[in-house]
Amino acid sequence: MAAAIKNIETLGFTFSRPLMRAVRTLSKEQFEACYHQLIADIKVLVGAHVEYKPMYPAFPVQVMQADAAELYLNAIDHYLTLNLPEGKATDRTPLLDGVNLKVIDLGSTEEFHTLIHQLIQAKGSISETDKKDIDVVIEFADAEAMDEILPSEIPFKENVGFVVASLLKHEKVNAKLIGRYFKTATDVLRLAVAWSEGDVSLAEAARFRKFKRRERRLLLELLERCHPITEDMLRYKERWIRLGEILHPSEYKHRFMRCEEAFDILRNNKPFTTFNGSVELAFKYGQVWNLIDMFMQRPGEFARRLDQLLRSSEHTEYVVLAFGEVANQVSTPVLLQVKNHFARRHEPRELRVFFPKGNVAKAFAVPHTLPGIDEEACQNLVEVCERVLIGRFSALPPLGKVYVDERLKDYYVPFSQRSASKALHTIVRGSQVPMKEGDTLRFFSWWKEGTVNGMPTGRVDIDLSAVMYDHNWQYVEHISYTNLRSSKYQAVHSGDIVSAPQGACEFIDLYIPSIVRYGGRYIVATLHSFTNQPYCNLPECFVGWMMRKKPGSGEIFEPSTVANKIDVTADTQIAIPVILDLVKRTVIWTDLSLTRHPHYYNNVEGNQGGMVLMGKAMTGLRKPDLHDLFNLHAKARGELVDTADQADAVYSVEKGVTPYDIELIMAEYMV
Repeated sequence: MAAAIKNIETLGFTFSRPLMRAVRTLSKEQFEACYHQLIADIKVLVGAHVEYKPMYPAFPVQVMQADAAELYLNAIDHYLTLNLPEGKATDRTPLLDGVNLKVIDLGSTEEFHTLIHQLIQAKGSISETDKKDIDVVIEFADAEAMDEILPSEIPFKENVGFVVASLLKHEKVNAKLIGRYFKTATDVLRLAVAWSEGDVSLAEAARFRKFKRRERRLLLELLERCHPITEDMLRYKERWIRLGEILHPSEYKHRFMRCEEAFDILRNNKPFTTFNGSVELAFKYGQVWNLIDMFMQRPGEFARRLDQLLRSSEHTEYVVLAFGEVANQVSTPVLLQVKNHFARRHEPRELRVFFPKGNVAKAFAVPHTLPGIDEEACQNLVEVCERVLIGRFSALPPLGKVYVDERLKDYYVPFSQRSASKALHTIVRGSQVPMKEGDTLRFFSWWKEGTVNGMPTGRVDIDLSAVMYDHNWQYVEHISYTNLRSSKYQAVHSGDIVSAPQGACEFIDLYIPSIVRYGGRYIVATLHSFTNQPYCNLPECFVGWMMRKKPGSGEIFEPSTVANKIDVTADTQIAIPVILDLVKRTVIWTDLSLTRHPHYYNNVEGNQGGMVLMGKAMTGLRKPDLHDLFNLHAKARGELVDTADQADAVYSVEKGVTPYDIELIMAEYMV
């Protein structure tokens, strides 16, 4: 066991004392099986499961000492022949960086079931990785485990569609048990989409599978139970018409009469007055009182249209009063966002940022041109939201004395993890994480060409780049295959490899003090698919970074120094995993994708406009933060104290409930 733990330390991990005690009880065969699987899993987490052979094996010194003509001729030769420059890796001194090991603790079946239960009960969308985990658990769980895993209610409707589709696929539940999860026609549509392995966010249309007769009856039965259905179906009219062609509701018109009537209205374009149509008409003619009456019947929609309604009314105090009467019917995630929006409504900012639904992590930024509204109304709405949230949280179990870390202001509340990439450490997009100790940051990327779903990828060239900007987001310089080293400060690229049949890698070293001295502040890390394959069509592609105090010691890739590693799998050709603020020494978690620029080669020079816009958007982002959320819980059911040592409940970056406990936060702190 001592030898095993020593080996695991080279990957940046160690065992907790309870795990050591548990491992001692294993037989030799059990121990070896456990060890080999654990090593394999950890290597994948940090990116150590592949071989790294950069173009210049003595990177970074080899690139720094070569003259420009040599670097140019080596590149031309590689582009023509795919041969790599001659050279051997130099002997390196052992790793001199001190490493803070991550502790692997002992878990239990109950804790595992609780984790899956929390994922299912999350108040926001979950990632593709989480969905795969849930699906595997459902496939192999016995009846007793299913009782522990399945909650009585699944609050986030996208999760309803996915979870129930998994239950039905593995034949683990019947219609009577799943009926409790369906309230609207859109819930049923999401089930049909999930059953067809489509996008349950409904951001994109799905190709429906051919359902069996009993499956068609189940979908129609669930739809028949929902009230009302016609208006809800009109939101996705064309998709329902296509689904109706498969479900054949007319075959069951005497059994599911409401379904038959709704499909008849959709297919034949029969007149039907909808809520949204009435709202838009009232906005058009300035009928504020009608709008207030309508919105009070749908509090969630009221919350989402508050700003527009306040801008349309001279009597903002009545809008606030009306919302206050129904705010207790608005979900916690929406109330948190309303509170944050109006608390920051008058802060000066250049851009407004939107994250559209869908499985690709995209962001849209538009100029902030919203007209001003009454400050008192904004403050009153903040107080309404806070009052309702505190009242709601007060019904939860008491926390006792509570410590809330001020640093949590830099970490955002998890509302949507739908498009989150799988990573060693996953946090919410826009959060700002302090850099680890060290003055040299080493980016790394690795990719492989091959065959995916029976289709060969062809040659694949993925380019790693780092673009520098000053504090005003004015371009300073970039390090990429077009500029392997800087003449202005210490920054160097390992060389451009343009084919990867066995896998290929690239590295970039940035010596932070030299960049800051030159006037640089922000670094935008990017991956560009030069050969234009989307990342989702590659066998494997990932990016990450290490913080190094002594970059000349150890190997080029040292697993124990990996700060984070992110799998890049989006249906796009440009990825922006992180943005660095070198002055504040923070890593801004972006995990975003851009589309290919239509007029330039897909490289860093051709996408400057998009990167600057995303950079400004992400560094200026203002979303509900964890400090505010946990403070609301403390006010509702505890007593705030000044230090963690005094507290019964700790909310911090390193201990207690942390920003990385995303499943726990989404399930238990946003009720």
